[in-house]
Amino acid sequence: MTSLLVGALSRGEDVPGGYAVQRFHPLPAVRDDAAERGFDVDQTNRSVVVDERVVVKWLTPPLPLPQPAPEVYAHLSAVGFTETARPYAALSARSPGGAPALVALVTAYLPDAKDGWEWCVDEAAAGRTAFAADLGRLAADLHAAMATPSPALPEPVRTARPDGAWRTRAEGALREALELTGGEDGTWLAGHADALGREIEPLARVGATPLIRIHGDLHVGQTLRWRDGYAVIDFDGNPTVAETDLFQPAARDLAQLGTSLEHVAQVAVRRRGTAPGPAARWASSSRGVLFSAYRERLDARGMRALLDDALLAPFEIEQECRELIYAAGHLPRWRYAPMGVLRARFPGAEGSPAAEPGAGGRPSAEETR
Repeated sequence: MTSLLVGALSRGEDVPGGYAVQRFHPLPAVRDDAAERGFDVDQTNRSVVVDERVVVKWLTPPLPLPQPAPEVYAHLSAVGFTETARPYAALSARSPGGAPALVALVTAYLPDAKDGWEWCVDEAAAGRTAFAADLGRLAADLHAAMATPSPALPEPVRTARPDGAWRTRAEGALREALELTGGEDGTWLAGHADALGREIEPLARVGATPLIRIHGDLHVGQTLRWRDGYAVIDFDGNPTVAETDLFQPAARDLAQLGTSLEHVAQVAVRRRGTAPGPAARWASSSRGVLFSAYRERLDARGMRALLDDALLAPFEIEQECRELIYAAGHLPRWRYAPMGVLRARFPGAEGSPAAEPGAGGRPSAEETR
């Protein structure tokens, strides 16, 4: 039982199953027979809530180490970042082949938490944009924390010139999206491949820019609204990117978060009956609020140099290509969202369901059914 494991962790004992434990913060006291229940939010892994205070996310299957989350949790804990579900422990074990693997992550349970694909769609349907300032500050606080030295990351900021690597990565995403997207959407995409390539091309001229450990998959679905505010979760990286450098520009996170607001607008049109015009205006306004609040927060922290604004637009195009890749490999019905964004950015395309206001990010659990 998961409660037995959590009870042992809370007492500082060896846990059942012989797992190796990396601890970040002490757990609250939990009995071995504490109540537990499923937590139907994660689409990939299995999460269990114990005693309404602790969440154990069982990775299915376990992931070969190293993985980004344990190191990021250690770093954020060391620098005092609190705008996340408080991390308690990471559990690892030997796989059948003998290699170490991450088995579970143990964090605090956030009462009354709502996934961003729920609460943010509510905001879009109601036409409210004030929340975007909170998201901008949250993202800036996260990046400022990532740029603060700790024992886990003693040199958290690097300055590097990409030497064409980011352009190559983005062009690869575009090629893959073209290969995987069929039908009318595929025809439209092929017809606009040159224009999309031109949007990516500025990445070839990027100079030296700061690099930090970013979230790597920062969209509204990774931001919870809970009883005491907002929290960013799931530091597992982008599921459509393999073997990438863990240090990236802050603009990559911000670009994905911004495009996810466009995706929210798309969901509001399709699932809430929001009119396309107001949804498009909401997306534009909320993005503006998000970016302004993010820059102002970095300014206040003396870290404005972390954001290279010239990277935002090319990274947004790359992200939409990655959304198409995600749709092709995991959730075909999600294709309407990135196609909506791309069609909206290139006016003059023929109207279709995909031409609704664009809405990075992943759909809610409801959207997957």
